[in-house]
Amino acid sequence: MNTPFSCVGCGKCCNDHHVPLTLAEARMWAADGGQVIVLVEAFLANGLGLPTQQREHAERRSALVRSGTCEAHVAITFAAYNVGPCRNLDEDNLCSIYERRPLVCRIYPMEINPHIPLNPAAKDCPPESWDKGPDLIVGGELVDQELAGLIQRSRQADRDEIQAKDAICALLGIRTTALKGDGFTAYLPDMTAFAMVIDQVAQQSQAGSGGEWLFHVSGDDIAGQVLAAGAQVVTEAPLNYAFISLRAA
Repeated sequence: MNTPFSCVGCGKCCNDHHVPLTLAEARMWAADGGQVIVLVEAFLANGLGLPTQQREHAERRSALVRSGTCEAHVAITFAAYNVGPCRNLDEDNLCSIYERRPLVCRIYPMEINPHIPLNPAAKDCPPESWDKGPDLIVGGELVDQELAGLIQRSRQADRDEIQAKDAICALLGIRTTALKGDGFTAYLPDMTAFAMVIDQVAQQSQAGSGGEWLFHVSGDDIAGQVLAAGAQVVTEAPLNYAFISLRAA
């Protein structure tokens, strides 16, 4: 089954979405006066928190760190913090930084994660976006090779920049993660400090590790599994982050 797509300019994808950014884009976002949110998740070396078939992709975009007596793989996302309309969306629902918009914006509506297939029903685009226009996917394959290249660039940036992100987080005092699949820890760092730290890490020849990570989990049952693996779990209430639970109520 083929999937056509044509953007109708509704602007819905530019509302209430935290857009993942590369390091250069995060630095630009801060320079433009925007807020960056830091989202952190991790899985343990024993595979807790990760389906087996996703392991290779997840490992390549994560930093190998320590938590207690075990190793963990931490994935860190720097994203544009958008509550309501994106700060760059004008009154006509047009992007005011279109020529330098983030890579993920250029890729939409495609998915970056190779384990998540495109699902029109999960997108904000209205039905008419999927009723007409050129074919986006034919026979399960993406038609636009330029778009395919942008997706690969985004995945590669995730892999290439993870050590620098870990070093940036260490300097900002970000050292608590959620377990992948259980939730995210979310930080809203001061943007002046954030920009300074990005520049500091960029000048280093090699980003070093900033010490062990702790896990914030959704309940005692998850905590028991994490502790049994040798990792450390926080017991205090969050002071500099929020925990976003993915657990069904």
